[in-house]
Amino acid sequence: MPGTEPRRPRQLAFDLPVDSRHGVEDFLVGPSNEQAYGLVESWPAWPDAWLRLIGPEGSGKTHLAAIWAARAHAWTLQASEIDEGKVPHLASGGALVIEDCDAGRLDERALFHLLNAVKARGGFALLTARTAPDQWGLSVPDLLSRLRLAPAAEIAAPDDALLRALLVKLFVDRQLIVDTGTIEALALRMERSFAAARDLVDAIDRLSLERGRRVTRAMASEVAASLFDAE
Repeated sequence: MPGTEPRRPRQLAFDLPVDSRHGVEDFLVGPSNEQAYGLVESWPAWPDAWLRLIGPEGSGKTHLAAIWAARAHAWTLQASEIDEGKVPHLASGGALVIEDCDAGRLDERALFHLLNAVKARGGFALLTARTAPDQWGLSVPDLLSRLRLAPAAEIAAPDDALLRALLVKLFVDRQLIVDTGTIEALALRMERSFAAARDLVDAIDRLSLERGRRVTRAMASEVAASLFDAE
């Protein structure tokens, strides 16, 4: 119709790679993670050869583990990849990051032998998980007992300042420009967790791509409402 603005066509939102930086200068430190950060950074003066890093999904465990891996020249692998045949080779590296110890299949005896072999060689192992070993469903008593004794660095839910800083970082990782007012509005409305911040920014990014428009406060609030207001 005359005078009617043509509707902007919707665009396809592809899964483009996100520029997530895992350097020490990119890690956001706050009250919820400063104890974990300090303990990991204290290497090689750890109280034990093994250190457990515990935190909820999206809390920065992988980022913090990557910082340590870079310093310690550690190899990184998933816990589910470990089997007895790989133990000698993995132990020879001197330092290991073993990710997601509570996520899926785990060869418990192979893990126990690997950790002992690393320690016997004077090496170190950093193990990440969302939960404590008692919740992993372990059936090898020696492994459970030893993991209970290993020092743990725990990441808690983010405080207000860290949540806002995290939102800013997540938008920057996606090369999105968002004003301070939008960050404040989102922080007040959203669930207070690392995973929620990640999912929120991802959804906003997708909607921005679909509509072919820059992120505005109205758009961000629309997404936040769809994710959180029904809860």
